[in-house]
Amino acid sequence: MQIGLVGLGKMGGNMRERLRTAGHTVVGYDTNPDLSDVASLADLVERLDAPRTVWVMVPAGHATQTVIDQLGGLLKPYDTVVDGGNSRWTDDEKHAKELAAHGIGFVDAGVSGGVWGLQNGYALMVGGEKEHVDRLRPIFEALKPEGPYGFVHAGRVGAGHFSKMVHNGIEYAMMQAYAEGWELLEKVNSVDNVREVFRSWQEGTVIRSWLLDLAVNALDEDEHLQKLKGYAQDSGEGRWTVEAAIDNAVPLPAITASLFARFASRQDDSPQMKMVAALRNQFGGHAVESK
Repeated sequence: MQIGLVGLGKMGGNMRERLRTAGHTVVGYDTNPDLSDVASLADLVERLDAPRTVWVMVPAGHATQTVIDQLGGLLKPYDTVVDGGNSRWTDDEKHAKELAAHGIGFVDAGVSGGVWGLQNGYALMVGGEKEHVDRLRPIFEALKPEGPYGFVHAGRVGAGHFSKMVHNGIEYAMMQAYAEGWELLEKVNSVDNVREVFRSWQEGTVIRSWLLDLAVNALDEDEHLQKLKGYAQDSGEGRWTVEAAIDNAVPLPAITASLFARFASRQDDSPQMKMVAALRNQFGGHAVESK
């Protein structure tokens, strides 16, 4: 299958490589000419055969809106745009309506996998009309992990990004729990090998997970996380999860507390946030602040 890909950063660039490895033709565009296959969005569209599919992997908000606006003027009826960035689900209905005015389909795709997606595949949560989603099945199959899991048509437009938002909210709470446990172990005098305690949990325990594996990776690189500052940024999706919970009267005490803990990290050099920062760097390549 042929596809255009806009945004070739940490995830977009790896997605281009994974799709090409699977035999698909990918025309990539990025504002960084060293990464781009073409000089402009117009060139990208020109290189694709109708009906075209363009997958957008740029930051949420203004950047995504700008690309959507440009594609609305470049694409033709029966073409499809996929927003695979971390857009807020409330923007998806707006984008779908704007593109539908030109006869262009829209699919929102929540994508999880970070910098490991090239190797392991990406979990995909997709929203949109069935006809648009079905046409893109070969692309989804190439990007997802091998096996029966890792892809879901979650519902109508907005469902993909809403599902990914909840996924990230859960991620916040899980990282916070590991971070709190790590700090407590580091604090007491009786435990003198915290890293190996974490490692011992990787098999046979109910709290084993990929995040735990990544925590061990981080501790192997810096046993007491002394090189990191206890500061962890939030991408926005944790906030959106809590806001959605308020709007729907759903109690989310653990996720809400984990979000507030990140706010606290900006006031002091929080030991817990060293672990959260290390985990975010391990799974997503997110920047960390060094001392």
